[in-house]
Amino acid sequence: MGAQRFPGKPLHPIAGVPLVVRVLRQALKSRRAHAVLVATDDERIAAAVREAGGTAVMTPSDLPSGTDRVRAAVAGTDATIVVNVQGDEPLMEPENIDRVIEYLLDHPEVPLATVARPIDDPAVIADPNVVKVVRGDDGRALYFSRSPIPFRRNAEPGLPTWKHLGLYGYRREALDTWTSLPPHPLERAESLEQLRALAAGLVMAVLPAVGDSIGVDTPADAEAVERFLENEAVAGGAARTVLAGAEGGER
Repeated sequence: MGAQRFPGKPLHPIAGVPLVVRVLRQALKSRRAHAVLVATDDERIAAAVREAGGTAVMTPSDLPSGTDRVRAAVAGTDATIVVNVQGDEPLMEPENIDRVIEYLLDHPEVPLATVARPIDDPAVIADPNVVKVVRGDDGRALYFSRSPIPFRRNAEPGLPTWKHLGLYGYRREALDTWTSLPPHPLERAESLEQLRALAAGLVMAVLPAVGDSIGVDTPADAEAVERFLENEAVAGGAARTVLAGAEGGER
């Protein structure tokens, strides 16, 4: 609730529905998730989730990242694969949850997975609120940054820039390893929790995302989401939204 750029963000109404509730409802559309929990340290968020019929899990307030909060929330469960969709991602497609779960089930040697999509708008690439990821030839993450990466000094035509979407899939033992580590200097420098895992040598697969998403980092982002929903309603479509995991934060 105390986000510096957007105080009160999880309960901010998106087209009349609190952000956390809107994404909670859509998380339940995942075909492969067995349960959806909302991890929070704020009783107001928990009350909103419970009023909407969801399950809220209270976690300590002093955790350094969303992944640490997710680990605290699932500590008493027997989950072997955990998916964290950040709570500021109201347009995340449910298929991305399913895609990550299915990938981890099919690739037991891979501990972590996430999703990204190619972008080419220079303004989006330059936006520090949009996290970029560089993938290797094997589809695994090499680095994440708020800066434009790769730097295009002598780029070949067609070299993509990938926008990271706020979703992680963890094998349970990888989640335990990740959260047993102290925050890394790279993580602090970029304010990106996934750099803790990469710096420790954990492998993270980066899968092509289904659709796009607008992470709500600022009030302007919330307005952009509302415009998207309005356009979908006018067009007769159904904008699908997803959340599972923590209440937002780092990408």
